[in-house]
Amino acid sequence: MARAGLCSRRDAERLIAEGRVAVNGKRLDTPAFKVGAQDKILVDGKPIAAAPATRLWRYHKPSGLVTTHKDPQGRPTVFERLPEDMPRVISVGRLDLTSEGLLLLTNDGALARRLELPSNGWIRRYRARAFGAITQHALDQLALGTTIEGVRYGPIQAELDRQQGSNAWITLSLQEGKNREVRRVLEALGLKVNRLIRLAYGPFQLGALPVGGVEEVQARVIKDQLGLRKAPKGQAKPGQ
Repeated sequence: MARAGLCSRRDAERLIAEGRVAVNGKRLDTPAFKVGAQDKILVDGKPIAAAPATRLWRYHKPSGLVTTHKDPQGRPTVFERLPEDMPRVISVGRLDLTSEGLLLLTNDGALARRLELPSNGWIRRYRARAFGAITQHALDQLALGTTIEGVRYGPIQAELDRQQGSNAWITLSLQEGKNREVRRVLEALGLKVNRLIRLAYGPFQLGALPVGGVEEVQARVIKDQLGLRKAPKGQAKPGQ
């Protein structure tokens, strides 16, 4: 139902709980039900549309937007700022309220979940500006992994780009992308992140995409990178 663009996954679960969804004439009472291409799904007695082709977009998220469809606090969201002609999409992972940069969007929930898996081995690359002084030697220790307040973070490759006054600019590459990972590991080194930009997510890069800009990834690129991917993980092909 979500894949067909009818509603969100949460709303689909609500419709099922209300007894408004039937498969092959039988009313569903749980969302834990597998359907195939030949099954007939009805919502309120009407068939749902066929699922559209899988699509993927690169979006340059500005700071100050929440990566959610509905925010209880009423803050502006990513999805409210997208072009009106875009179909209903979901994000591949999230970026914090004050984080910027590359956010992948798709109309396919299964694809989003696949791209979020750490087992892909895809590199997430960030550039951080942090208040405080640091040395390359201290940053090199992140390559060994670190534990902060009982949470284990995997190896991070961090490079000190420059120390500019009281701020350090650092480029970081990591695979897991746990919640607030970059901020927490740098805070453990005595730094306070005051700007965070995601530059790349696996083979997809922010590049010159302007702030607030959206650009669809070509179907051939999706097929190449997600189907018959030959390029080394974490590296982009020209034009992405």
